[in-house]
Amino acid sequence: MNSNSHSSTLKIDTRIECNGSPGRGAVPRLASAALSLLLPLLLLSGCTSTTVDEYNPNPSHLGIGTGEKVVVLGRRQAGRYETEPEFIDCIRKNLTNNPSLTVVEEDYFLDSFYPWFEPRTAPLKLGRMRYMLTEDLIAEKMQALGIRYMIWVDGNTETTDSGGSVSCALSPAGGGCFGFASWEKTSTYEAIIWDLNKLAESGRVMVDAKGESYLLAIGAPIPFIAQVQGDACKGIGNQLRGFFEDSKAARGGNTKP
Repeated sequence: MNSNSHSSTLKIDTRIECNGSPGRGAVPRLASAALSLLLPLLLLSGCTSTTVDEYNPNPSHLGIGTGEKVVVLGRRQAGRYETEPEFIDCIRKNLTNNPSLTVVEEDYFLDSFYPWFEPRTAPLKLGRMRYMLTEDLIAEKMQALGIRYMIWVDGNTETTDSGGSVSCALSPAGGGCFGFASWEKTSTYEAIIWDLNKLAESGRVMVDAKGESYLLAIGAPIPFIAQVQGDACKGIGNQLRGFFEDSKAARGGNTKP
């Protein structure tokens, strides 16, 4: 994203994190030979490559006053898709690591403002948000709840490729599984911060995370799972928290239902 403002910044951060590991318990002896043959591949299993882009038009951190709060909302397209609620909650929990922030839970906010933030009526642009705040009932509810910043998150996690197969069988002598399978997941999300006091965009963060997981089965299945969505949450959540990092000193009690 380009800007003519000299005070704006664009940051790009790319990293690789490896979180996958075999499940608990000893690896079956029958699988040890296969593991040694597949070791170069499995060393890369469970790894996620994450790229985070941050656009910040502000020369300093975002200020937040006493009693002012933040809400994180997921975009929903009626009948098409929704940004996963668990991903939104993951970002909310990440933001609460900044003790100066009070973050309102998404469900509580949506219930409080029903039906104005349902998929068909939610504001897609700041112009629509500005118009909604001319309605006294909405403006009074927003003020009573203390919402200063609204963070909209749009995107999803999907399986983009898969291959291989695993089959299992039972017999009087016992049972087991045999095979090898892999699948790749991609998480792509964008978060946009709205300052409701200024009715202006205060920044945005984009994250793209990719990772491949494996399932090796020689006797017992051994999974090597890439935490793609979790790493995407960590990347976008850390960057969003950085927008507020130098806000007011900690005041405790930073999560509100």
